[in-house]
Amino acid sequence: MISYEFPLNERVRTLLRLEDLFSRVELLIKRDDSIDHHAALGVLFEILEVAARADLKSDLLQELERQKKILFALHSNPAISEAALEAILNEIDNASTDLLSMNGKIGQHLRENEWLMGIKQRACIPGGVCEFDLPSYHYWQHQSSEARRAHLQGWLNPMLPLQESLGIILKLLRESSKVHHFTALHGSFQQMQGGKVAQMLRIHLEIERPCIPEVSANKYALNIRFVTADYAAKTTLYDNDVPFDLTFCSL
Repeated sequence: MISYEFPLNERVRTLLRLEDLFSRVELLIKRDDSIDHHAALGVLFEILEVAARADLKSDLLQELERQKKILFALHSNPAISEAALEAILNEIDNASTDLLSMNGKIGQHLRENEWLMGIKQRACIPGGVCEFDLPSYHYWQHQSSEARRAHLQGWLNPMLPLQESLGIILKLLRESSKVHHFTALHGSFQQMQGGKVAQMLRIHLEIERPCIPEVSANKYALNIRFVTADYAAKTTLYDNDVPFDLTFCSL
């Protein structure tokens, strides 16, 4: 199966982007090649840009507190595991504490590093980080993988409370609803929403089917088109029935 997630508001879109970027930078930092560490630094700059929203930290704290109240009310519910409930409540408490400990603007420690900001500025120019443009960066790339990794981890660590918090919220969002089974007849599916508003859609289908979902949704209607996975030709509708799983996720 292959899974697709479609955010339906800007806040969830930002969280999904950050989740993807954190996953990528952690994977790249673990590698040893200087090219991988160069790519990791580029992803770190992307995290800095995406996380620049002034209200992101307060949004996360408010959502964590709201979820804590909702979950706390589930105590003594016989259908809920007390151990599992306490575990997620502890996760929320720890994430909130770590997020509150972040001083100033997210990524401020990177912005105050003139050397990093010089690389970031040059990285916007095609071929702008060659050795003759940034000899100090060329020197850094020739240090041991352990030394580069220590630097990268040190630049990433102050932003990890952000990853921890958004991870909890996205986990709760993904697990918030039941999975529904549908079939898109001749590649098309439509469903009236009746005013219901989801925050994210999750679509699962067999990876062997050479098609890709395109989603258009609002509080009145949901439209899904499955288009042929042809990387060279013009986009065309996949003219076969497509069975798929659909989840409306909302906190």
